Amino acid sequence: MRAPRAIRSTGVALIAAVTSLLVVSPATAATSVFTPASDAKVTGTITVSAASSLTDVFPVIAKAFQKRYPGTNVKFNFGGSSTLVNQIKGGAPVDVLATASEPTMWSAVNAGLVGKPLLFAKNTMAIAMPADNPAHITSLADLARPGTLVGVCAVTVPCGAAARDLFALNKVTVRPVTQELDVRSLLGKVLSGDLDAAIVYVTDVKAVGKKVSSVQIPASLNVTTTYPVATVGKTTNPVVAQRFVDYLRYSLSAQGILRAYGFAKPW
Repeated sequence: MRAPRAIRSTGVALIAAVTSLLVVSPATAATSVFTPASDAKVTGTITVSAASSLTDVFPVIAKAFQKRYPGTNVKFNFGGSSTLVNQIKGGAPVDVLATASEPTMWSAVNAGLVGKPLLFAKNTMAIAMPADNPAHITSLADLARPGTLVGVCAVTVPCGAAARDLFALNKVTVRPVTQELDVRSLLGKVLSGDLDAAIVYVTDVKAVGKKVSSVQIPASLNVTTTYPVATVGKTTNPVVAQRFVDYLRYSLSAQGILRAYGFAKPW
């Protein structure tokens, strides 16, 4: 027996309505990672300990994150990566750790301080000089000239390890007059004119603009460092901490901001 036309029409309409709820367009799927129903629970404050080279870009990303998740607040503690790990070992109240190298992060992983890291950015090195370049530096080889005041970071922090590897790769022997514990302290001595040159990240040169002169190092002669981020095991707000880590690594917004500040993709 055939169903009445009205019943058949209603059934077709119901199936169509259910189907429309189950089908998700590619555009919607791309953003659904950051729009689950549990977002209402993403509130509260977190403290992010981050490498000094992230000083300029992370507050911009945090502003976008806080706009995406109203009710959240991101505070920062910037410093040399190894110093940040030691602070966490000492019990500092930190929720997220972002370092400027994988070896530094793995020291925290191996100590049981953080969860699984995600790579979110890559950086390379450059030579920074005072704006008037008084020592007339034009290449890495110039840093080996007697009397040239060259600064690097300490080898215990990523920018120092990168400088060491850079000199070795280019077979240049440099005797630095200072070894700073973070790259921003080092850059400050260039800005003040206390140094003729220093090995810093390309992003640091970009951040200060015309306040310094710089020499870009060819890719074949340069070294890179990758930046991992992870939640700290003793975080008091694991929901927001993990969401910030995911936002940093996976969101187009955060990755776009990183590109604008000179950081490259690590993948």
